[in-house]
Amino acid sequence: MTILEVEKITKRFGSAEVIKDISFTLNEGEVLAIIGASGSGKTTLLRCLNFLEKPDAGRITVRGKTLLDCEDKKHYDRAVLRQKRLHFGLVFQSFNLFPQYTAFKNVVLARELAAKKLPDYRKNKKVIIEEIHSEGMQLLEQIGLLAKRDFYPHQLSGGQQQRVAIARALALKPDILCFDEPTSALDPELTGEVLKVIRSLAEPSQPQTAESALVKNTTMIIVTHEMQFARQVADTILFIDEGMMVEHGPPQLLDNPSSDRLKRFLERYQDR
Repeated sequence: MTILEVEKITKRFGSAEVIKDISFTLNEGEVLAIIGASGSGKTTLLRCLNFLEKPDAGRITVRGKTLLDCEDKKHYDRAVLRQKRLHFGLVFQSFNLFPQYTAFKNVVLARELAAKKLPDYRKNKKVIIEEIHSEGMQLLEQIGLLAKRDFYPHQLSGGQQQRVAIARALALKPDILCFDEPTSALDPELTGEVLKVIRSLAEPSQPQTAESALVKNTTMIIVTHEMQFARQVADTILFIDEGMMVEHGPPQLLDNPSSDRLKRFLERYQDR
């Protein structure tokens, strides 16, 4: 089942066209890896999908509902944009945890705030908060950090902070989880623990427990420079060069690129 349709997305900064007419679809439970050189437009595309940047042209549809149509000149206020962003969870390069809150509070805070807007919040506050906290604990357990739930970000390693950031994004139960080079700020020895968590999210759900369904078989878009990881985890690879989608297909295209642009990119990557 198609969960995301991206049609002819274009983004300009002044006279510079950073994203040029990019289109793709993503099925539920699939993983898309976006690759390309620095400055090729990968992060800008991700920010457009998350409504952190407004494209100049194109359309974004999630579960058959059009979230953005650039031909519609209607202005959206901040509250509407926040609702649109809830379809996407974003994990940043630099974690962006709240330093004044514990790992547990970082995971549950956004959902606690969102719950206050529910029509039955005052009547059922205790039950709602208990459910949020229970699922927050389950997420911390699944990323291997339940024992660190009362630790503050400065007490955690970079890899642990990134895992908390992943749990925080999952807590809001987005349709699509997005990663912007999630290991780029980590030392090599910490990269593996984060990639392991992301890899586990792509595994099929196990029906035995409700808890496993919280994070398994997650639909993901991953901007990454880890080519071996992309081969192992992605269902589809999208290669961007100079803002244009040059190749789009299964992971095998990394072994048999059809364009000179991708061949040159992979050669440079192997030479690093």
